[in-house]
Amino acid sequence: MRLSPKLVTLAALVLAAALCYVSATAAAGLIERGSQSAVKTALIEGGHDWAGVETDGLQVILSGTAPSEAARFRALSTTGSVVDASRVIDQIEVQPAKPIEAPKFSIEILRNDEGVSMIGLIPAEVDRDAFADRVALAVGERVGITDLLETADYPLPEGWDTAVEFGLYALEMLPRSKVSISADRVAVTAISSSGAEKRRLETSLAREAPEGVRLVVDITAPRPVITPFTLRFLIDESGTARFDACSADTEETRRRILSAAASAGLQGRADCVLGLGVPTPDWAEAAEQAIAAVGELGGGSVTFSDADISLVALAGTEQTAFDKVVGELESNLPDVFSLTSKLPEKASVDGTGEAEQGPPEFVATRSPEGRVQLRGRVTNEQVREAVKSFAQASFGSEAVYLATRLDPDLPDGWPIRVLAGLTALSELNSGSVVVQPAYIEVRGITGNPDAKAEIARHLAEKLGEGAHFEIAVTYEARLDPLADLPTPEQCLAKIVAINEATKITFEPSSTEITGPAVGVMDKIAEVLKGKCSEIEFAFEIGGHTDSQGRETMNQQLSQQRADAVLNALMERRVLTGRITAIGYGEEQPIADNETEEGREANRRIEFKLSATGDEAEEAGVGEADEAEGENPSEDTADDGASDAEESEAETTGE
Repeated sequence: MRLSPKLVTLAALVLAAALCYVSATAAAGLIERGSQSAVKTALIEGGHDWAGVETDGLQVILSGTAPSEAARFRALSTTGSVVDASRVIDQIEVQPAKPIEAPKFSIEILRNDEGVSMIGLIPAEVDRDAFADRVALAVGERVGITDLLETADYPLPEGWDTAVEFGLYALEMLPRSKVSISADRVAVTAISSSGAEKRRLETSLAREAPEGVRLVVDITAPRPVITPFTLRFLIDESGTARFDACSADTEETRRRILSAAASAGLQGRADCVLGLGVPTPDWAEAAEQAIAAVGELGGGSVTFSDADISLVALAGTEQTAFDKVVGELESNLPDVFSLTSKLPEKASVDGTGEAEQGPPEFVATRSPEGRVQLRGRVTNEQVREAVKSFAQASFGSEAVYLATRLDPDLPDGWPIRVLAGLTALSELNSGSVVVQPAYIEVRGITGNPDAKAEIARHLAEKLGEGAHFEIAVTYEARLDPLADLPTPEQCLAKIVAINEATKITFEPSSTEITGPAVGVMDKIAEVLKGKCSEIEFAFEIGGHTDSQGRETMNQQLSQQRADAVLNALMERRVLTGRITAIGYGEEQPIADNETEEGREANRRIEFKLSATGDEAEEAGVGEADEAEGENPSEDTADDGASDAEESEAETTGE
């Protein structure tokens, strides 16, 4: 059959059209793929891997979220360098800009004899001139102040005024110091003139620190100048050896003195204060010989006051033995030392001070309430008034009761002995001093661990050669204002004990603290807001799970529960700046995860000390046993669901 020319022509046109369409479609697809690939490559090379690229014909569509408007513009420019800009469709979103956070405001005030310097950043609303006036008032109007402060226009942070007030209080107390102040923290670095002043300053700062302000104190006391350089070693009638005072100029001297005392019968712990002012390099040699002499006599005391040595044997010591020991000591002592020795009769101390017969006597007593009674004999009216004034200055005018009588026949130096005795009494919280012509006795209790040494040093200096005195003073930590503060270990032990008594528990699929755990958090908060708030105390809240389920979910759940404990403390107004919350998941089991009991033990909250935010030596562990509780349906975290299953349920909404 022969086709007509018209049909052939029509068929040819249709075929040509089809071929053109296929060719055009293929070419368009090739262009789309080429454009998409080229643009994507250029964006990745330009660091814009956040951008998505799609093509629709000749159009190139950009999408994604740019980190900033500048990044969006750079991505468009990069695309425009590959394809015609008119072909680019911009569907890019820009990440919302984060609000600018307020800077960390802080002031560092340095004070020394030359003046005061202020460095740091403060809110613009603070009146700098008024603040400088406050600093001048704290340190003295005549001190020059260098103001190097900068300002930023942000609101005052919460707690700023309170911290500044306390910082200025610390600055006023410390003439050589650096005080760093921020809204929730005051750090004090200072130098004190003595160990006693260091203790006083630390106590005052700890007591005055306001709630909400963490105090960091670093006060150093340089090696003290000991005047007179004093050592007092004795063996009493019961054979007990001890130091009332011990001074040494070097570590080696201290070692030699303590070794000699141990050889003479000293038992237990003893120490010597390292200080300046030793009268001679031969101090250690003289101390060794004198201590050995007391040991050879079998009792008595030896007192060094600089280069003057007083050796007093026990009453009843044989004269022959006494002469032998004293003679050998005099012959062997280094030349600079002067020895005075005494073999006394038994001192009669009846404490009454009222008898007409017997040795003259002056007695001062101090009650635990602070009342001071002065009885016995004084030389004349002028001495009585001097004693009264001295006592009132030392103990308070309302606390002193005077009941002395005049005796013009008292021995020379009596007023000095009486005043020395009153000074010794001022070191005691309660006790008594008995003064006789050849003997002084000091008895009582004190909250100053250095009181015995200070009394010995003072009496040795004031009474001179041949001084014969006894110090029976007991240190009681309950009277020590610094010893009354707990250690970090003691604070943590209280927290652990609370948690062990009633463990922190969570309901299944929950990170909320409910039920008995609320009371646990209340008790822990009370500990942290009590005396434990007055010390440097950093610790970690660790969350742990068993090994059931997925490791990632276990870690997330343990972190959420540790955070819940931390947030509960914050809600109770506990300062949490030095508390960290860490979730360990299943990484640190303490029992076998193959048993129900083991898994139960592994699901826990731990508290442990941390020195600087890093892991420190574990000081205590409190388990949060999620299976604990009277109602298993509410408190048992393993009742048909492991920790991981609970977390999975939270994620999926089951």
